[in-house]
Amino acid sequence: MSQPQPLKVLIVGSGGREHVIVQAALASPLVAEVIAAPGNGGMALDCRCLPVAVEDVTGLVALAVREQVGFVIVGPELPLSLGLVDALSAKGIPAFGPRADGARLEASKIFTKRLLLKHHIPTGLAAEFDQLQPALDYLETSAMPIVIKADGLAAGKGVVVANDLPEAQAAVRSMLESRIFGASGARLLIEECLFGEETSIHLIVSGRDYVTLPTSQDHKRIGDGDTGPNTGGMGAYSPAELVDDALMARIDREIVRPSVDAIAAEGMDFRGTLYIGLMITRDGPKVIEFNARFGDPETQVLLPRLETDPIALMLAAAQGRLAQVPLKVRSEYAACVVLASRGYPGDYPKGEPVSLPATIGEHERLYHAGTRRDDSGRVLTNGGRVFGATALGSTLAEATRRAYALGARVHYPSKYHRTDIGAKQLRRDAPSG
Repeated sequence: MSQPQPLKVLIVGSGGREHVIVQAALASPLVAEVIAAPGNGGMALDCRCLPVAVEDVTGLVALAVREQVGFVIVGPELPLSLGLVDALSAKGIPAFGPRADGARLEASKIFTKRLLLKHHIPTGLAAEFDQLQPALDYLETSAMPIVIKADGLAAGKGVVVANDLPEAQAAVRSMLESRIFGASGARLLIEECLFGEETSIHLIVSGRDYVTLPTSQDHKRIGDGDTGPNTGGMGAYSPAELVDDALMARIDREIVRPSVDAIAAEGMDFRGTLYIGLMITRDGPKVIEFNARFGDPETQVLLPRLETDPIALMLAAAQGRLAQVPLKVRSEYAACVVLASRGYPGDYPKGEPVSLPATIGEHERLYHAGTRRDDSGRVLTNGGRVFGATALGSTLAEATRRAYALGARVHYPSKYHRTDIGAKQLRRDAPSG
């Protein structure tokens, strides 16, 4: 059987997640050339970046046609929800990522909650509102803490965990009255607060076929000890030993298989990543959310652990032959420490010059997220989350030690990071007495 011709691959996005995918594509024997749109300062060091915004569906399709791209990998949720994969398919260009109907699983929390409840998939109870007074009346009868979620995409900032009634009322008013999230917050979910430990499962899905990637755990809060406001993610590690074999079997039986089947039963030919955010409660695992793309920073610890070519998995999913590609996972642990700009997730400086390590070790990966290059080629900060310092190790302790050592060799004035990535698992692993 002849080998397929290597492909020119377009990767859409500009964050750390996309830099991981760029590097995976550059290492893949299936890939002849990699281009990115719009890319970032680190991706520009690795491949050709073209200044087309992720929301410019028409421009991205024109770029793919002009460049004779053979495969497109869509990183962020926004172009998926805007129908980029639909538009590419209309031109005969295969893409990894769901069509707009499948992207609704992330673009509308109400849509997903209805699907979960309809198909009896474990999740928290919730009520939906588009009017202020009924929402405030509902809060009066609700137990605290409680979760307020804007229905639409809000760049990871549309969820408030309110500890008391005044905080919950303020969150509802800010969304329905002040419209801080615009149309994304015109409808909202008020959801029971689930207690336990959070983890996530990433699936590569192709119709009713799926592959479950290694477990991982993200750190959402800005501060050590899970304090302060939620962020897009301040670090991650894999595997997450909270999910042992018995629990993984239960998650697959009660959540993963039913979710994949439910999506297909609703008429969606989903071909892409399904990210299932879970809370491991005393009653068992329950779904917090679905995302329709790889998590960031989870991708920064998941893809480096794959022995199977990640591009082979994505291409097979897009082409409907995922069952033909076996998944093999490396035994090493991976840890990622996000280097942010001080002030994130609020206001933060941009345009600070960055000093990068002269060399990157065999077990180290430095993924750019919020960076750009100026006209002279200097790397400057350009976002709240600037880098993901990732490392592999034979133990989680070794991986985290290497990740922090790598992060320490990156310098810019407002650098900030958490100091406790992986600490919960490391405490569980520590010998007692």
